[in-house]
Amino acid sequence: MKKLIILGLSVVLLGGLAGCNSDSEEPNGSSTTSQKTSQTSKKQTSSEQNTNFQVSVEDAIKEYQKEYPDSDITSIDLETSFGRYLYKVEGVDDNKEYEVRVDADTKEISKEREEELDMEDKDGVKRKEDKLDLANLLSVVKVSDIAIKHVGSGKATDWSLDKDMGTTYWEVKVMDGHKETEVKIDAQSGDILETETDN
Repeated sequence: MKKLIILGLSVVLLGGLAGCNSDSEEPNGSSTTSQKTSQTSKKQTSSEQNTNFQVSVEDAIKEYQKEYPDSDITSIDLETSFGRYLYKVEGVDDNKEYEVRVDADTKEISKEREEELDMEDKDGVKRKEDKLDLANLLSVVKVSDIAIKHVGSGKATDWSLDKDMGTTYWEVKVMDGHKETEVKIDAQSGDILETETDN
């Protein structure tokens, strides 16, 4: 008799568990889907927020040129300083070098620097060597997309515009967890020039 009761209870419990499993599978599946969708949209949003600055590179260039109209730009960095993004624009004329920092959201100029060039860099030497080609520059958003696609995943956190061997290029830092990758991209064509990864 005890065996029959235990057997009967086992069948009822197993049937109940099977019913619970089949009932709960569907909501769990849809819950997982909605979580994935939510995570994807969060990723896209953070990526967009990270490159959606109120002040473009072109705006930062114009602000620099207002301050030092008779000089040429030699580098531009876009990086965080105390929780806000700033463009650091550097340039030279024949005898001096200059630096202007422009807030990437407010366009406020927070720091200017002006100093004499070293003797070997004067008379247009540094100007000729380091002057950036600013025509048809790819935007921060565009080079971020190129860099992230090249790396496979992550988010762009720092950008610099520089020149080497006559080529003006963007260097984009992409962070993916603890992995840091720097991608050099031709500033006009978007071609990948070099990739360096630091785990």
